[in-house]
Amino acid sequence: MSQLKNNTIANSTVTRDLRELDKTTDNLYESIVVISKRANQIGVEVKEELTSKLAEFASSNDNLEEVFENREQIEISKHYERLPKPSLIAIDEFLNDKVYFRNPANEQE
Repeated sequence: MSQLKNNTIANSTVTRDLRELDKTTDNLYESIVVISKRANQIGVEVKEELTSKLAEFASSNDNLEEVFENREQIEISKHYERLPKPSLIAIDEFLNDKVYFRNPANEQE
């Protein structure tokens, strides 16, 4: 999650060379599985973090008359909307060897 704080990852789609993705695993599909599992982990972490921050603003009374805009809540939501997608973070981590993974099938051989 440190890269989320640094925001060093491009926030838009980047064309990738497939030969770069399979250097580590020698199998493009295995690399994609590793990246997708890491992206899911990142997505869950970000969602939990956002939920915990927004929970501070939850009111016990859910009256429509008492609902008002909270600027801090809006700023937190906007911050998380500007973050790069979990898949972009996972690809960056994978290409920079920041993801630990193992394949039990390969270890048995």
